[in-house]
Amino acid sequence: MRNMSDSHKHRKAIINRLAKIEGHVRAVKEMTQEGRDCNDLLIQLAAIRSAIDGCGKLILKDHLEGCLIQAVRTGDEEEVLMQLNQSIDKFIR
Repeated sequence: MRNMSDSHKHRKAIINRLAKIEGHVRAVKEMTQEGRDCNDLLIQLAAIRSAIDGCGKLILKDHLEGCLIQAVRTGDEEEVLMQLNQSIDKFIR
């Protein structure tokens, strides 16, 4: 598996989104402990799911704009495309 290189321009945005998601999950946990209404919890979980999907889109953009372009330049596109397809299959179920 490849590491995120410096060519990934969305890295800071991804890290920021993940920090917000982490805080949101903590808040929903606290809401649950406080006995908040199930509807409120479900709405918050939907917001978290949407935020995770948005983060996944940014990671995919980084992969396409960075890894895939680099792979084409180095002639390694078959392996990278195979890995991309596997990742998409796991992310989108």
